[in-house]
Amino acid sequence: MNRRLSDTAPNLPTLADVARVAGVSTATVSRCLNSPAQVQTATRDRVLSAVATLGYSPNFGARALAARRTGIIGAIIPTMENAIFARAIQAFQEELHLSGLTLLVASSSYSPEIEADQIRTLVARGADALLLIGHDRDPGIYDFLAQRGVPVLIAWAYDPTQARASIGFDNRRAMAGLADEVLRLGHRHIGMISALAAGNDRARDRIAGVHDALRGHGLDPATLHLIETPYSIANGAEGMAQLMALPTPPTAVVCGNDVLAVGALQMARQLGLSVPQDVSITGFDDIELATVVDPALTTVHVPHRDMGRAAARLLVDMVGDGVAPTPVCLDTNLCFRGTLAAPKT
Repeated sequence: MNRRLSDTAPNLPTLADVARVAGVSTATVSRCLNSPAQVQTATRDRVLSAVATLGYSPNFGARALAARRTGIIGAIIPTMENAIFARAIQAFQEELHLSGLTLLVASSSYSPEIEADQIRTLVARGADALLLIGHDRDPGIYDFLAQRGVPVLIAWAYDPTQARASIGFDNRRAMAGLADEVLRLGHRHIGMISALAAGNDRARDRIAGVHDALRGHGLDPATLHLIETPYSIANGAEGMAQLMALPTPPTAVVCGNDVLAVGALQMARQLGLSVPQDVSITGFDDIELATVVDPALTTVHVPHRDMGRAAARLLVDMVGDGVAPTPVCLDTNLCFRGTLAAPKT
């Protein structure tokens, strides 16, 4: 006869069992575990003794509760569908493991509503701190975290004007540097395929960086042919098709990340265009995909792994001493490969 796992599982001690052994109410046990400072020392000692005797453990551990720590760090990234965030999150997890901490990762699908729900859920599950991507979100979310004393670190964005702790890079300056090289080669008809800028400060800053470069060369930023689209290879290809269908197509297409750039590169081939002889294409991020396509992408190298490791160390310190560090800006650099050249004359 088949037996369910629940039929053979041991009878685990409950909150009521702890209350009975300690001679207190279940509410007192709960308060002792969640807010020990609010319980008299003698009562707290009695409850914790009962917890130890019975072997009672909530999902995230009685020891963690008694210390008001769970050893869980939450991270919410916009997507798991491409490798943009993979390197940094892997390094982030590796560094947390060295400190005996566990990572819980969620993906918001670039939805502010989903992200807000995930933040509340991770806090309810006892996350000691959160890693979030970019500064853009409802201020009420930050109030929610501050009221509960949950440290939050922003990654992938450097903005010293923001009050909260962050580690990242200057998206605007990095993209301006790349666009400046495009313009220096002689390109004057520029197209850009970007992520959706609404609710995405990284995308907005990269667009602003291209505008800065255009102004630096005496050109009107309004001449930039901009297409905003969700990140995917297919959307990059569609954006490229739209740009190449313009009455005066661009001689260079600057993409908001390498995924969009690979899509643009694929579409250029489908249209019978040679890269970079007929059109130049650039990316941003320098993920592995940028080096395996042919020709390899000219792009901006982002120190993903360094950012992930440093972010973990910062959050460990924030949980330990409660002090928010000053914003940290990491360096990026340009990677010149095979998709950028001077325009045809």
